[in-house]
Amino acid sequence: VQLQASGGGLVQPGASLRLSCSVSRGTFSTYTMAWFRQVSGKEREFVAVRTLSGGRTFYADSVKGRCTISRDIAKNMVYLQMDSLKPEDTAVYFCAAGRPILSSITDASAYYYWGQGTEVTVSS
Repeated sequence: VQLQASGGGLVQPGASLRLSCSVSRGTFSTYTMAWFRQVSGKEREFVAVRTLSGGRTFYADSVKGRCTISRDIAKNMVYLQMDSLKPEDTAVYFCAAGRPILSSITDASAYYYWGQGTEVTVSS
C-alpha cells in the first residue's frame, strides 16, 4: 500500500485548505483511512477517520465541525477538507491506512501504512 499526501501550505487564520492523499488501487476495499497530524516534539495526533466497515466518520474534538474526511474511489484519493483554520492546526498532516478495531480507531499505532506527510502552517 502506498500513500502520498499533498495540499499543505501556509494560510491565514480562518482560511480553508483541502489535503489530498493518493492511495494504491484497492486500498479502500481493505483498509480504514485516517488523517493524523504531528507537531515537532509531540506525539502524532488523530484528526479524522473513515471506517472500512460502513463508511462511518469520526473526528477529533479539536476539529469537529471544521473538518471533513471524504474519498473518491474512482480517483483513489482521500481528502481532508479543513475550514476555519486556526494557528493550533499548524502541523504536519499524515494520511494512514489500517484495520483498527473500533476502540483503537484514534490510535496511530493501529495503522499499518503512512504517507510522507504534508505541512500545514496557519499564521497571519
